[in-house]
Amino acid sequence: MFLGSAAVGAASGLVGSLTGPSTLAAAVAPSPIGGDPIPGQPTLLEVTFSELAEGMETGRWNARTLVEEYLDAIDRFDRRGPALNAILEVNPDALDIADALDVERQTKGARGPLHGIPILLKDNIGTADRLHTSAGSLALAESFAPRDAHVVERLRAAGAIVLGKANMSEWSNARGRGSIGGWSGRGRLTRNPYALDRSAGGSSSGTAAAVAANLAAGAVGTETLGSIMTPAALCGLVGVKPTVGLVGRSGIIPVSYTQDTPGPMCRTVRDAAMLLSVMAGPDPRDKATTEGSIRRVADYTTFLDPNGLRGARIGIARNLFGSSLLADRVIERALDEMRDAGAILIDNANVDNAEVLWSVDAEVLSFELKASLNEYLASLGGSSPVKSLRDLIAFNERNSDRELLWFGQETFQYAESKGDLSSPAYIEALGTVRQLARKNGIDAALARHQVDAIVAPTTSPAWLIDLLLGDNAAIGPSLVSAAAGYPSITVPAGDVQGLPVGMIFIGTAWSEPTLFKYAYGFEQTVRARRAPTFLPSVPLRP
Repeated sequence: MFLGSAAVGAASGLVGSLTGPSTLAAAVAPSPIGGDPIPGQPTLLEVTFSELAEGMETGRWNARTLVEEYLDAIDRFDRRGPALNAILEVNPDALDIADALDVERQTKGARGPLHGIPILLKDNIGTADRLHTSAGSLALAESFAPRDAHVVERLRAAGAIVLGKANMSEWSNARGRGSIGGWSGRGRLTRNPYALDRSAGGSSSGTAAAVAANLAAGAVGTETLGSIMTPAALCGLVGVKPTVGLVGRSGIIPVSYTQDTPGPMCRTVRDAAMLLSVMAGPDPRDKATTEGSIRRVADYTTFLDPNGLRGARIGIARNLFGSSLLADRVIERALDEMRDAGAILIDNANVDNAEVLWSVDAEVLSFELKASLNEYLASLGGSSPVKSLRDLIAFNERNSDRELLWFGQETFQYAESKGDLSSPAYIEALGTVRQLARKNGIDAALARHQVDAIVAPTTSPAWLIDLLLGDNAAIGPSLVSAAAGYPSITVPAGDVQGLPVGMIFIGTAWSEPTLFKYAYGFEQTVRARRAPTFLPSVPLRP
């Protein structure tokens, strides 16, 4: 099963307490639990892109001081202190890049609103620098991307600084059953900054935990089946999964041709809109962006209206509730606030086929995983120790004591048994998925109830880590939008005992402007985002 998703969720976190590691924790975490006491929150606490840009314009700080502050926060909170283990490696050239951008600001002016702002990348996003690109796997632990991913090219052109690579669920949680979200052979286990014994989600787990903990200004994650939505919700973030084809995907270690996409992971809707405005654009190496380049909006922040819920017709997909009674209660309170803000909410605007979509979509992904990984691994050339999915399976078997310690690679093995993308079985399954998720699913619900978006709880609150049994999250609504290739945005909606709960907004293809309008209106109405306090566990009171 593909586990990098809200379909099954993902887990990461600390096993043990801050006072000392258990035997199990020591076995999975490369750094000791404990270390220096937390001397306070990171210096750049909850600072937005706009505030950072304004501060650099006024001389309050510059790109170098921002990089220094974030590197200090990574040292204190990721390497020591709570030891989140969210960052695989920092960019050894970040300070030099910052210095060059500071000179450019002084001599030529800023390139744009992201000039000099440090951004983290998930470890499956290729960078042609001294950072590795490994998808968390030991098989690619020494692999360097031959060129920047297209999205990285756009970020660099906008003046953003690649601060480092974030840990992730290995191979986007597409390796085997019993997968533990946030765990990788190379990076080991990421921890949720709200409660260190609970999940940070997957597969963009390290990305989410780092941004939530204010270890970077923002980040880029990737999604195939909820891999942005789930960790963003569990870590109290805004996550955006764009329409497939809006953002270029070349240079990203793939899972699926039809569902993969990078997307922003930020602390505010405005930051996410600013980041997507830079990321979106035609990619000559990704034919899926042909239509996306036409649909692209130059600046998504123009749709941000604090009164964006007034008069909005939004459907409540009750059949996408139920993963958590406590999360549902949070969403009910948030729905009341939406009504008070002027939203017209249509109840029981259910999305059909959600319950039957999973099995056929998993079949599509099995074919695409084999084809896309074979293509990517072959592109790495002779220096790569693995050149195909078959090689990768053999590598994991040879290194089973490090790679297969907690779960296997049944998904890899099943994908290897599949034929190519000309197979009638693949073509039929893909057609069925698109029919169920698009025409008879999201589009039918929007038309039937005359609404412009669908809302539901993104997922349950973060669950406890169980290395022996794997993740225990229920299927979430992001499965439907992911299978359709349609956009979704999750926004903090409240919390359960301090654990964040998100609300997901789902729309039809290319409806990002509408979703941003509603998501921003929701954010400004509910204002649920809270910085984490790195508790060892959630204090449960009967």
